[in-house]
Amino acid sequence: MSRAQLTRTGILRMALGGGGGADPLLPAEGGGARRAPFLLRALRIAVVVCLYWFTSIAMVFLNKYLLDSPSLRLDAPLFVTFFQCALTAALCLGLSLGAACGPPCSGLPALRLDPKVSRSVLPLSAVFIGMVTSNNLCLKHVGVAFYNVGRSLTTVFNVLLSYLLLKQTTSLYAILACGVIIGGFWLGVDQEGAEGTLSWTGIFFGISASLCVSLNAIYTKKVLPVVDGSIWRLTFYNNINACVLFFPLMVLLGEFRTLYHFDKLGSPSFWGMMILGGVFGFAIGYVTGLQIKFTSPLTHNVSGTAKACAQTVLAVIYFEETKSFLWWTSNLMVLGGSFAYTWVKGLEMRKVQEDPNVKSDEKNETGV
Repeated sequence: MSRAQLTRTGILRMALGGGGGADPLLPAEGGGARRAPFLLRALRIAVVVCLYWFTSIAMVFLNKYLLDSPSLRLDAPLFVTFFQCALTAALCLGLSLGAACGPPCSGLPALRLDPKVSRSVLPLSAVFIGMVTSNNLCLKHVGVAFYNVGRSLTTVFNVLLSYLLLKQTTSLYAILACGVIIGGFWLGVDQEGAEGTLSWTGIFFGISASLCVSLNAIYTKKVLPVVDGSIWRLTFYNNINACVLFFPLMVLLGEFRTLYHFDKLGSPSFWGMMILGGVFGFAIGYVTGLQIKFTSPLTHNVSGTAKACAQTVLAVIYFEETKSFLWWTSNLMVLGGSFAYTWVKGLEMRKVQEDPNVKSDEKNETGV
């Protein structure tokens, strides 16, 4: 995922699985869904999964257009990211103001800017900026087909940071799955170099994005209590802080000068694509939550892996690229290693949850 897929996937998974308050925009858990006929439940799940796939893939292609389109020629990646953060904060505020309108907005918390809370969220916001910026810069410098491989080390950094920061060990099978991912990553880098399409800048930002995604999950868990476990408050404060921090960065990198000379700045079609990209970036968090609610976190990870495979194939077809057998092998290694890691961790979580001798806090750590 990107957005930007980012951040929102990690935050929602922490909120939904880590004890945050119920999300008022998502269907309530309970017996009603279980009593639904099998065909209705299967159709509902299929629609939700398709919605997640469509939103996620469309967002990646839209961001690629905004960041690196030859017809657009806009060299202002921080501005694109800033605009998406600003639109996300505005949408959160708009939904909050619509709370008086009744369902489905009636359960949304009231949003107001508290400087003290904003300062408490600031460390997470710094990581968040690194994550979304690195994701977009990676996408700017590499092709959509290679994007999944370029930022595929998130799982590896999860294992490393869990050990270094949380002192949590990882099973041998999970480590072997990480080894497959690393092998696929380096094989993909080698094949991109052999085809003459390798960008070391894109690789650097892909690795940075993987690291920041892992750090984002850790900091999110620490910061959630500051906003009373509300994912919507956290999203609002995170994006408000990001907008403030992005402003001096855009000044230092001369992006305002770039925008001043941009010939399509007054084009309605350009702003339409910008708004559409921001809406998709906001929507990915919601549809990610829907998919987790209607399936499970494990199934969500499997769906995300399959989506990455479909996204790669679509990118190769759309951009009319020709890839070697070893290039495809690298993608299969990354996807296969990711699926294997998800499967192994799922089995471990189930074993821990079914073991009455395991303490509840250990169960929670394994779940996260």
